[in-house]
Amino acid sequence: MVKCAIALGSNQGNSLNILEDSLTALGKIPGITLENTSNWYQTKPQDTPTPQPDYLNGCALLSVDQTPDDLLAILQATEIQFGRVDKGTMQPRTLDLDLLLYGDLVLNLPHLTIPHPRMTQRGFVLVPLAEIAADWIEPISGKSIATLLKNVNTSGVQPYAIG
Repeated sequence: MVKCAIALGSNQGNSLNILEDSLTALGKIPGITLENTSNWYQTKPQDTPTPQPDYLNGCALLSVDQTPDDLLAILQATEIQFGRVDKGTMQPRTLDLDLLLYGDLVLNLPHLTIPHPRMTQRGFVLVPLAEIAADWIEPISGKSIATLLKNVNTSGVQPYAIG
């Protein structure tokens, strides 16, 4: 099995239930083991063309038997299962699942780039990822997630208070 990291986000519908239920659904798929999840964080939308509700974001560590392509297809199918309608980038969504890291693989295909090309610039990704994988080395920079986190603005990333 290969250790992977994914990011989760939602800003439509009951985001907390959607995020938690999507992790449960992923964990039921043969060949996927949910190893750890971060806490949830409330974040302001970034670089969006129109105003949007705040996001709930988090990260999870998985162990998988799937290839990167197969895992991407599963993540995309899970997004659709939870109501995602693709209206382009930077749009509100019920569920966004991004494959961040797949072991120490570096992959650059037209439909899939690993590590995720913008993960090192996003506080809403690095804060929850550092919570569960601080020592993981991002293979392009050669830096740990904890080190990368020190170089991004995290002021808009707030712990989500449940209830």
